[in-house]
Amino acid sequence: MRKLTLFAALFVLMVVFLVKNAFAGAPFVNLEGVGGVAFNPLAYLADSDGENSHFKIGNTDIIGKPRFGAWYVNLDHVNVDWTAIGVADTFFNRLEVSYGYESINQENTTAKHKNNLGTKLLLLPENSFDTKFLPAISVGTIFKHTSNVGAGVDASGQDYYVVATKLITQLPRPVLLSGGILSTKGKTTGVFGYDKDRRATGFGNIDVILPLNLIAGFEYKQGAHYKDWKDANYWDAHLAWTPNKNLSLILAYVDAGDHKSTKVTGLGNGVVLSAQYAF
Repeated sequence: MRKLTLFAALFVLMVVFLVKNAFAGAPFVNLEGVGGVAFNPLAYLADSDGENSHFKIGNTDIIGKPRFGAWYVNLDHVNVDWTAIGVADTFFNRLEVSYGYESINQENTTAKHKNNLGTKLLLLPENSFDTKFLPAISVGTIFKHTSNVGAGVDASGQDYYVVATKLITQLPRPVLLSGGILSTKGKTTGVFGYDKDRRATGFGNIDVILPLNLIAGFEYKQGAHYKDWKDANYWDAHLAWTPNKNLSLILAYVDAGDHKSTKVTGLGNGVVLSAQYAF
């Protein structure tokens, strides 16, 4: 089953690569469908520059063109194949609406299916008030529902977050910095259900835009700690290639915590593949 899933993921990458009209550049559509990187949201909206508007009234952008993302995560230490697809679009250059679907398959266990409905509001566009130093600031929420979570936890939960993102162009290469705070009830982002209590965690990203249409970056997500459950911290190192203005292909190494630990719930490490596409 895992070999079949890996083949399907590679096939999707190959098909998307051959399509001429696709999408590239941050934000990507992340694992939960939100405009961000892999784990974390960015303050940028899915179509915040307004260059790809689908519908306008005069000079007002009403509906942007959507962005799509497909992900495959192989966590070999715990025999997990994790696949996700998502779509995000922007309205009035201020409001992003997103949907993400995740399927988590582990050998000899019942598959889990997770649905995420997100909204993100841009409070402060980047470089507002004719400055060159203010970051973009957004707030968002993600409604989540997970199947087959077992007894003692909720099947649904809601995340809230605030995030600031800034592209620094004064360095030899442009650097994207982003960080924020997440309020969550999710156990392993909700894969194992949702706690009765809520916890605040931090997250951050750094990406460097390189020559040859490459983007290299690092991502960190703090694990939530509940009374009877402690999530491991996650991080990934990723490389994205944007062969044209539309298409992005991503390769990453992810560390989701020590899978042998008795103190925290970790999922080990593995390889991540993603293809990003938009009209």
